[in-house]
Amino acid sequence: MTATTRSLALDPTACHRALDSHDARFDGLFFVGITTTGIYCRPVCPARVSYPMRRRFFDSAAAAEEAGFRPCLRCRPELAPGCALMDAVPRLAHTAASRIAAGALNGRGVGELASELGVGERQLRRAMEKELGVSPVALAQTHRLLLAKCLLTDTPLPVTQIAFASGFQSLRRFNAVFRERYRLNPSTLRRHLPATDAGPDDMVHLTLGHRLPLAWDALMAMLRADATPGVELIKGRRYARTAGLDGHQGLVVLEHAADMTHVSIDVSVSLLPALMPLLSRLRQLLDLDAEPVVIDAHLAGAGLAELVSRRPGLRVPGVFDGFEFAVREVIKEGAHSRQAATELAGRVTEALGEPIETGIPALNRLGVTAVRVADGASALARLGVPHAERTVIVALARAVVDRKVHLEPGSDVPSTLRVLTEGCGMSERTARAIVLRALHWPDTFPAAEPALQRAAGVASEAALLDLAERWRPWRAYAATHLRLHLAD
Repeated sequence: MTATTRSLALDPTACHRALDSHDARFDGLFFVGITTTGIYCRPVCPARVSYPMRRRFFDSAAAAEEAGFRPCLRCRPELAPGCALMDAVPRLAHTAASRIAAGALNGRGVGELASELGVGERQLRRAMEKELGVSPVALAQTHRLLLAKCLLTDTPLPVTQIAFASGFQSLRRFNAVFRERYRLNPSTLRRHLPATDAGPDDMVHLTLGHRLPLAWDALMAMLRADATPGVELIKGRRYARTAGLDGHQGLVVLEHAADMTHVSIDVSVSLLPALMPLLSRLRQLLDLDAEPVVIDAHLAGAGLAELVSRRPGLRVPGVFDGFEFAVREVIKEGAHSRQAATELAGRVTEALGEPIETGIPALNRLGVTAVRVADGASALARLGVPHAERTVIVALARAVVDRKVHLEPGSDVPSTLRVLTEGCGMSERTARAIVLRALHWPDTFPAAEPALQRAAGVASEAALLDLAERWRPWRAYAATHLRLHLAD
């Protein structure tokens, strides 16, 4: 083990207790390295519990690997639910970590990422070293290796295809880093693991971990209410959608596993070159990195115990594509009903979304993009989009194309709200809805909504804001509970 690498500050007593009990609620919150074997595990690992003096605790897989440990083949750390860093690290480190997890350093340098975040390369390196204990490059390497290990274990894909799907720029580099870090050849790892079902030739089967519980049916109901015809399809407990990323197109199908411990996903082989950003977007869409036990306990203790008990593990759905969702929200604001908004959004997608063949007639378009919409004012008028709404949509498209606004997690909330309202002419209510879902900001709270005021039993925006102070920093979850309560 490298003596110079430190593990981040964790309460050893709490970690020992969680490890000894195999408590699934701590899965992904920390990892344990066993000094006698050089292996690191999840708290839920079924292997025999080691002696306390042989344990080292880390708050991320990257920190464990930086210290010289390699991942366990039984509990598979790459399947642990992601750690929600919103309140654990400053915004810069959190944003950079999220971008790196989505493949921001695949084929690009740290300087480019730092420039996108508006800071210097040295400042970014210092922030991540201080807050996460690893460098940007080391964190990116860990993400690539863990994804590669997942693909080697769960799919029959060729090693070359796995190397590039994991973000490596060459097979030679992939083999060298894998041997250096895990002391195994990729092909050797495969021989030590059970064979997997190949599945359909054009689809790859993977899994996404999450913390228990997960209110899947409520999540599907919320996604179904805003589904865009031609792009998204929810049937029963399954969610399917088209996807276009970095020039690659295909189909994604999601379903909660029967044992409710993970989400099963099927991905078109054509999307493998964009797999890292794809998986990141799916986690954001389903809010899989939330810590439901912590959130539920906080809201229950702040007056929402009855609502929390009805839907434990409630998630706030994110979005797959921020601009696509924003267009739908603007259309919804000007429509007289949700059904009318859905029909108009379908017409816009049919006309301006790129056609795609998925084998499913109801999924035949990619979501609209800012490039296609920026000069589409006349097309929007012909489709029946009212003047006020199409003016906002075109202004938003141009702002996205010109990179004046970034509708993705990690973007600055106040500046995004300012561009949406002042620059694009959007209402405060719609702008906040977009920030909540596209930027995935957990404390967004639309107190001006009359429906929320009724659900909370107050008569004014000021009264609701005062009441909601107790729900910080998860007011978005509280608002979701209140909306569902009103629907009940």
